[in-house]
Amino acid sequence: MAGIYCRGHHATKGELCAECRELLDYAYCRLDRCPYGGEKPTCGKCPIHCYKPAMKTKAKAVMRYAGPRLMFRHPILTLRHWLDERRRTRERPGKSRES
Repeated sequence: MAGIYCRGHHATKGELCAECRELLDYAYCRLDRCPYGGEKPTCGKCPIHCYKPAMKTKAKAVMRYAGPRLMFRHPILTLRHWLDERRRTRERPGKSRES
């Protein structure tokens, strides 16, 4: 999605601009530290809000622009994301119901 957004807004070819690279690196860092691990739900369904407000705003702009375009570039990824959105979110890892 970052590549689609960067090509559309910053007219880059292949490589991401510094701003988009920073956002992508930040997103990977947050994913690496996510307590859900491989079971992470989509951001809209996630009960943990791990992005800083400024980065969250940037990520929303990227997703809002690239989301509809992703369907034509990567239909399989779009379908997988759509299915992930419909998956139920389990309780936060490491948190018991008794506490």
